Parts: sequence; structure tokens; C-alpha cells
Amino acid sequence: MNVSSIVIQARNEYIDGLVQEIKKCDFCDYHFHDASIGKIIVTVEGEGIEQEMANVRKIEALDHVISAEMMMAYSEDELDKEREALGKSDIVPDVLKNDAVKAEDITYHGDLKRNYKEKKCYPHIVALLRL
Repeated sequence: MNVSSIVIQARNEYIDGLVQEIKKCDFCDYHFHDASIGKIIVTVEGEGIEQEMANVRKIEALDHVISAEMMMAYSEDELDKEREALGKSDIVPDVLKNDAVKAEDITYHGDLKRNYKEKKCYPHIVALLRL
């Protein structure tokens, strides 16, 4: 099952009527709107992306809709595959599993360390790097 959030854009004067029409639809669920900026937030569900996109096209076809854009998506199948892959992999380095290793003995090679040396990062990041 997939669930995606959709941001609908319409002219301010049509928002209230459009919200009422959307609330009656069987292809999306209404969540929020702000008439002052002409936006409505809904979610669509589907067994796959094809079904979700068919629902987005139905939204786009409603009177006074300027655009309907998918903003966030959740795919149960993809999440399950990733969880399975993470469960099979050993992604935590051995040094982080060893209780005998002190945090200050672990060298970090990312951008924060370079920024720390160059004094370009925020004080709270500097404090974390000193741990």
C-alpha cells in the first residue's frame, strides 16, 4: 500500500468550494487548507504508484485546480525491502560496537570535522565533536 500527500493549488476565491467537493471524493482524503495562500492538503492511497497517479489526475481534473503535486510518499513494499536489507547487513562499524573504545579516540572524517578545524561550525556542533 502506498500513501502520498498532495498539495493542491487553487485561486483563493475557489478554495472553500473546492474543499467541500474534495471532502465528498472517494479518491482522496482531505486534511487541511489555507484559503489565504490557495493551498489544500490531501492524501491519496493506492496499491501502487499507478493507482496513486490516477487519483492525482482525478484531482487535477477538478474545477478550479491549478496544480496537484505529490510532496511526500510512503511505500510499504519499499520500506519492508529496506528493513529486510538493513536486517541482513552489518552497517554499524565494529569500532562503534566496542565498549572499550572511548568516543574521543574515534576519528570523524566528515565535513563537520573540517569545519571544526576551520572554526566554521556552530558552537553546539563544536561541543559535540569534543565528546
